[in-house]
Amino acid sequence: MDHQPAQSKTIRTQLLAAMREGEFAGCERLPRESVLAERLGISRTQLRDILASLEREGFITRRHGVGTIINRHVLDVQTRMDIELEFLDMIAQSGHTGAVAFVRVSDGTADEELAHLLHLPVGAPVLRVARLCTADGKPAIYCEDVVDKALVREGYSIRDLKLPIFHFLRRFCGVSPYMDLTDVRPAAADPALAEIFSVPIGTPLLQMDEVDFDIDGRPVFCSKEYFIDGIFKLTVMRKKL
Repeated sequence: MDHQPAQSKTIRTQLLAAMREGEFAGCERLPRESVLAERLGISRTQLRDILASLEREGFITRRHGVGTIINRHVLDVQTRMDIELEFLDMIAQSGHTGAVAFVRVSDGTADEELAHLLHLPVGAPVLRVARLCTADGKPAIYCEDVVDKALVREGYSIRDLKLPIFHFLRRFCGVSPYMDLTDVRPAAADPALAEIFSVPIGTPLLQMDEVDFDIDGRPVFCSKEYFIDGIFKLTVMRKKL
């Protein structure tokens, strides 16, 4: 098994932490690649891949003859909408303690909208997973995930579904989401959402409708996510091309 991707993800996280509050917190630039690779105990090729990902996401800028500049204005952003985080990590980054309040699982069938999104026949069996995450005990994020039932292997439990959906997809469906397309829109709490969030009907919410695809471009699941106001400050970074 190739452990390099997991190792790179860990080192990337460590490097971000070092720039935010660790040994590079007071620096304008990172050390030279040869020095940094030696400090991190990785090859320069692996380091370049990590730096390339950090540059794509705006955390650093590499300039010939200048070096690797640390972009403090990007590092200081609380929560990025253009970088997908697991819900509990998003809540933690916003300065709160996250928890999963409930997980509800049900079988269903694909209506015309789901059939179109997941490339399924109308009426195909699907698995629905509803999850409520709290911040300091208060409802914060409600999510409804839908997966093609034909992909799901038996043997999972509610404990497995309390983990982020990506763990369930890899372990029990044999698929790995590679990218997603997400529509973002305002929403008002209907009676069902008002009860879930313990807010009056009509309370403003942020709704995100997401479809995730594998590396071959096949849709592997879709979800509707609702965020309550007042907990998150969600920022999008856009580069000028």
